[in-house]
Amino acid sequence: MDTRPADRFATGSHDLPVSEALASFMTRDWAAGEKPPPAQLSVAPYAEKRRAALSAQFPGERLVLPAGPPKVRSNDCDYRYRPHTVYAHLSGDTTADTGTDAVLVLQPTAAGHDAVLYRRPRSPRSDRGFYRDHRHGEFWVGPRETLAETEEKLGITCALLDDLPGALRGPCPTRVIRGVDPAVDAAVPVRDPDLDRELAAVAAELRLIKDEWEITQLQAAVDHTVKAFTAVAAVLPQATGLPRGERWVEGTFERIARMEGNGVGYETIAASGAHACVLHWIRNDGTLRLGEMLLLDAGVETDTLYTADITRTLPISGWFTPRQRQVYDLVYHAQEAGLAAVRPGASFRDFHMAAMRVIAEGLQDWGVLRSAEEALDPESGVYRRYTLCGSGHMLGMDLHDCAAARASQYLDGVLRPGHVLTVEPGLYLQPDDLTLPPELRGIGVRIEDDVVVTENGARLMSSDLPRHPEEIEIWMQSLMA
Repeated sequence: MDTRPADRFATGSHDLPVSEALASFMTRDWAAGEKPPPAQLSVAPYAEKRRAALSAQFPGERLVLPAGPPKVRSNDCDYRYRPHTVYAHLSGDTTADTGTDAVLVLQPTAAGHDAVLYRRPRSPRSDRGFYRDHRHGEFWVGPRETLAETEEKLGITCALLDDLPGALRGPCPTRVIRGVDPAVDAAVPVRDPDLDRELAAVAAELRLIKDEWEITQLQAAVDHTVKAFTAVAAVLPQATGLPRGERWVEGTFERIARMEGNGVGYETIAASGAHACVLHWIRNDGTLRLGEMLLLDAGVETDTLYTADITRTLPISGWFTPRQRQVYDLVYHAQEAGLAAVRPGASFRDFHMAAMRVIAEGLQDWGVLRSAEEALDPESGVYRRYTLCGSGHMLGMDLHDCAAARASQYLDGVLRPGHVLTVEPGLYLQPDDLTLPPELRGIGVRIEDDVVVTENGARLMSSDLPRHPEEIEIWMQSLMA
């Protein structure tokens, strides 16, 4: 039997060992670091209303909403931290100042629930963790707020994360947002998976109708995104012909996203030429060539974690060719039909089908489809060979927001004021598709905008970014001059 230590192959940390002298020296002579108390965040009263709405759905039950631990990118390096959406929406905590692993618990009372946020305390200089803990120590990842500071900012009672296990014990029926924090999942046995899934669904449905604060954040995300698209259009001459020019586009957009907000809300799609026919092209390793188009699908995420989601298909030269204009015009008119169908009381799927009718009839006019009516029949759907995905989705803190909501409340529901969604029809004419005329193969076009449903119709939040082909050409020429 091999009795050698199991870790004999492990290298361990590449840092030098800490001597007793250094350990003693590191705990002395630090300034107190007193700061004035922070102001309450503008989101705090809105988050309180959201918690009250969730509380009303689950009287007498403990609700556990974890932010989640950091996620490993490779070995001992983590991805940039982002708390789980349910936690962030209901707590208002969207910054890194609180730290990782926080858990919001709604404890039942006779009148509803009391909210308690369990989180790590500030690292005292008497505790060696502030300089030795690579994952949580503030010498490595920056300082955390004190519990009192978090209480002031969020208007929520805070407690030590070490006290969480005691708070989760006891006979109280408990529901958890599962799959976010393994430690929390292990601490609370599953009573019935459907009970936890119902909690996730209700929490998602609370985000369907955006409050005024959220709409302001989403408009800011859209405005930042318009600025980033403008920066990309301006550098297209510089990126054209470069190996991996798509990554030049990606980098340009993401530089603006980091300057204006938290970063990008999802992986940027910078697809030139036939790459635009790949719905989620994120390799972004292609070359931009004159005579081709660039499909850019990208969004800036605000510091409050609300993301825009916009797509433009731009001629790399600044001018559409006749064939490109033919395809673009059809998608443009399909989007116009979809936007016209967005209004309160309409079925969620109405705008998609309005856009798809225009697409199918256009394909029939081109001789690609024999009959638009036959193709649109749900028993057929063959038009989808050329436009596979849906034409829009809810938008918010998640790119595809409210995905855990019940179909009756979302996909099979009706539009209501405060819904924020995308309208994004596209045509993806694959380069190897023998059902298409050769001159159309390899062209991909998607036009995507963000819309908020109002009392009387809808408002196009991304109206500052040109959509009409002639407006795009004028805009691009002005930027590329």
